[in-house]
Amino acid sequence: MSTIAIALYKLLDLFIFIIFVRCIMTWIPGATNTKLYDILCTLTDPIESPIRSVVYKYLNSPIDPTPIIAFFLIRLAQNVIIRVFW
Repeated sequence: MSTIAIALYKLLDLFIFIIFVRCIMTWIPGATNTKLYDILCTLTDPIESPIRSVVYKYLNSPIDPTPIIAFFLIRLAQNVIIRVFW
């Protein structure tokens, strides 16, 4: 694989980790009022906001499936990168 493909793949891995950390922080009392959480929201909202708006149109649930859907979309993008650049 090319260097650009590897870098993009690793960047998407990092993004998955950021989404995971944001999800964990929502379970910790008071963690959503920190600067770190604000930074994580700034990084993940461009991906999660469009997904969330579509999901809430069709699904009225107390559980937010947006991070799970974002995870699968990022993994799909990683698989496309592997297939294109391999």
